[in-house]
Amino acid sequence: MSDDPSAMSTGRLEAFSDGVFAIAITLLVLEIRLPEGWEEDLGGALIGLWPSYLAYVVTFLLVGLVWMNHHRMFHFIYRTDGILLTLNVLLLMDVAFLPFPTHVLAEALRSEHGTQMAVVFYGIVLVIGGIFYNAVWWYSSLGHRHLGAHISPAEARSLRFRWGMGPVLYLVATVIGAFSAVGALVFYVLLLVFYMFDMRPRRKAM
Repeated sequence: MSDDPSAMSTGRLEAFSDGVFAIAITLLVLEIRLPEGWEEDLGGALIGLWPSYLAYVVTFLLVGLVWMNHHRMFHFIYRTDGILLTLNVLLLMDVAFLPFPTHVLAEALRSEHGTQMAVVFYGIVLVIGGIFYNAVWWYSSLGHRHLGAHISPAEARSLRFRWGMGPVLYLVATVIGAFSAVGALVFYVLLLVFYMFDMRPRRKAM
């Protein structure tokens, strides 16, 4: 461990982060509500909520993947400081905000009005979150500032590249959304599949 008195362990940061991720994921389902007049045709009302189901599933899985990668990232980060705490709080601020653009996207798909703007708004929030996520890793890994001996500088650079592709790909989806909401949603699903495969173990745990 470092002799730097300003350095802090990551325990409280991870515990607080897990709480924010859990609350954000829980809030997603609260945005799914039956429309007025559902008593006349409950089956139709439930089927008509498909945009909410779609937005919920996509966002839930995206947040879940961010949480898994966040956990993985802090397997390598063994200490933190004020700047790293601030960067992590900014990431969590974006995660906590995600239920709102998810609701906007679902409402736009249901009403078939403003779908492209809703997808762009959703994408911008993801891009910002991706930037904050990468800021945490870049700050921690450059010069091996906050990393332990169980990850090499070459492996840290590899993760900077792989995780750095996240906001770039979200930006691509956002640009697609400006022209085609359906195209952007398909791209988001493909990103989920890609990142799920990317979560496969690539090295033995230390």
